[in-house]
Amino acid sequence: MTTAEQNALLTQTGPGTPMGELFRRYWIPALLPQELPEPDCPPVRIQLLSERLLAFRDSQGRLGLIDEFCAHRGVSLWFGRNEEDGLRCPYHGWKYDVTGQCVDVPSEPQERGYCKTIKLRAYPLVEHGGVLWTYMGPPDKQPPLPAYEWATVPEGQRYVSKRQQDCNYLQLMEGGLDSFHSIFLHSMSASADPLLKRDPQSIAHIKEDPRPAFIPLESPGGLYIATRRNQSDSNYYWRVTQWLMPCTSLFPPYKGNPHGGHAWVPIDDEHAYTFSFDYHPDRPFNQEEMDAMLEGRGIHCKTIPGTFRPLANKDNDYLMDRQAQKEGRSYCGVMGFGEQDAAVQESMGPIEDRSKEHLVGTDKGIIMTRQRLLKAAKMVQEGVLPPGLDAASQRVRAFSSVLPRDAALHSAPEMQVSAEGVEQPATQGLPT
Repeated sequence: MTTAEQNALLTQTGPGTPMGELFRRYWIPALLPQELPEPDCPPVRIQLLSERLLAFRDSQGRLGLIDEFCAHRGVSLWFGRNEEDGLRCPYHGWKYDVTGQCVDVPSEPQERGYCKTIKLRAYPLVEHGGVLWTYMGPPDKQPPLPAYEWATVPEGQRYVSKRQQDCNYLQLMEGGLDSFHSIFLHSMSASADPLLKRDPQSIAHIKEDPRPAFIPLESPGGLYIATRRNQSDSNYYWRVTQWLMPCTSLFPPYKGNPHGGHAWVPIDDEHAYTFSFDYHPDRPFNQEEMDAMLEGRGIHCKTIPGTFRPLANKDNDYLMDRQAQKEGRSYCGVMGFGEQDAAVQESMGPIEDRSKEHLVGTDKGIIMTRQRLLKAAKMVQEGVLPPGLDAASQRVRAFSSVLPRDAALHSAPEMQVSAEGVEQPATQGLPT
């Protein structure tokens, strides 16, 4: 059982908290490039890990992520003028560059150099793989940019969406790692998805054994969460999800479909961003796939225009359709995979009280995820680098495979090589 104290440690990510310091050792997704489309475009307010920040692109196209508030009188710089390589506060004209350095205080003589003594808190903001990433930790501990396969494929082979959700990041992440819920929550939606119909064999394997064995194991970057089903008297059907520290999940694709995953980024302790990505390692998306993603289907969802708030949200009960539930068009009455996930995840409240849970065998992956996070947070407190910062542990794929019952999982061809030919780390010791 997770205690109330452990629950607080796991869910609090603000400055100075153990989990917050862990998150700050990794590059995390912050914005989509289209939020800052061109030089001198309007700045964007953003909150990450309970810090209120402002993102902008200056006249030269350089990206900045700085404290939202002017060092003079605390005015929000969102109201500022983005011009001439800096952001100028509209109240008294103080100006800041992308590093947070004050470069002009109009009321003070320039020769005195007063502005050089003023600098706002600032973090690097880098465009990479269809996302604007930031690193909010100690500068001397900054790791290389993420090497995830989805962030390294060419344009046209990747699609990333973003939405805001009204609960703690951990509820969202644990929902993504809990594959068993698909048998119920997504069951009727999955059968109607035209892309999933490309792989009737895998769907059949899942339906054949409704009581799979869950076998989570530590990997260099996080966890392998392996699900094993009886496929025949001589074979097992395996599906292996990759969880990568601190907040990314890669789930197995169905045959012919894009690979996919999520990254769950805390806004504060009661809200989070979900970044969802589909990608093809070997080819561009076809029109059917592109249309589905743009329409907010699959792991994506429709949002209110001009915002990242889902169209179906807690204020409208996720557009619950009892008639669709009764007629068997939706198991839970909410339409869409992402919307279904949000409905159950947010229904727990802003922060779930995990001390009241009654966990079972299908929750082994969730239990190990919590243990892995707590262990990694302690490592950071002790001055040790947490796992999953290196490229080799990030260049992995989720996969599914049918294997003989007496074969070790690491004998699966998909387990031997990850993205870009990098050997899959630590495959020995996985169960038979």
